[in-house]
Amino acid sequence: MKNKKIVLIYSGFERFWHWAQAGLILFLAFTGFEIHSSYSFLGFRDAIRYHNIAAYLLIVLIVFAVFWHLTTGEWRQYIPTSRNIVAQLEYYVFGIFRNAPHPTKKTALIKLNPLQKLTYFGLKVFLLPATLISGLLYMFYRHPGAGTIESLTIRSLGSIAIAHTICAFALAAFLITHLYLITTGETVTANLKAMLTGFEELEEEEGGRNSGSGRHA
Repeated sequence: MKNKKIVLIYSGFERFWHWAQAGLILFLAFTGFEIHSSYSFLGFRDAIRYHNIAAYLLIVLIVFAVFWHLTTGEWRQYIPTSRNIVAQLEYYVFGIFRNAPHPTKKTALIKLNPLQKLTYFGLKVFLLPATLISGLLYMFYRHPGAGTIESLTIRSLGSIAIAHTICAFALAAFLITHLYLITTGETVTANLKAMLTGFEELEEEEGGRNSGSGRHA
C-alpha cells in the first residue's frame, strides 16, 4: 500500500481566482435571468447596472489570471491530450460507481485529468470569451460615430442576445456538472477542502514523487 502525503496543489492566487470567478459568474447569472424577467428581486434597472459592474470585474479578474498563468507556466495545465481520455470517460460513466481506481494520477505538476483539460480549455478559450464578447456587444450596441449615435441593426442585436443567452446556459450547465464532480473525491468534501486550503492528500510513489490515484473532479 502506498503512503500518502499532504501536498500543496493550489496556490493562494489560484484559490482566490477560482472563488472570485465562480462568485462573479453566479452573480452574472442571477442578474442576467432577472434582466430576462425570470423573476424580480433587484429591479430591472439595478439588475442591469450590477450585471454590467460584475462583467467589468470579471474582465479585470481574467486579465490578472491570464498574466498569472503566462508568468508561472500554469497555462500548460490546460493543454488538451488524447492520452487516457477514453479511460477517463469510462471511469466517470462506469468505474466511479464500482469504486474503480482512477485512470490518471494527480500531482502538483499535473492537476487535471484528460477530460478536465479538454473541458477547461474549451471554457477558457471559447466559452468565456464568447460570453464576454457577446455581452459587450449587447452592452454597447449603441455607439458614437461621426458625431451621431449609431446602433447595430435589430437583426444583429437579436442574434447577439441569443448567442449571449446560449453561452449563459452553457456556463450554467458547466457549473452544475462541476458541482457534482466536486463530490467525486476520496470523500465528498475532499476536493472542496483542497480548493479552500490549497492542500490535498496524495499518494506517494517510490522515489518520493507525489501522485494520486483516488477519485478527483
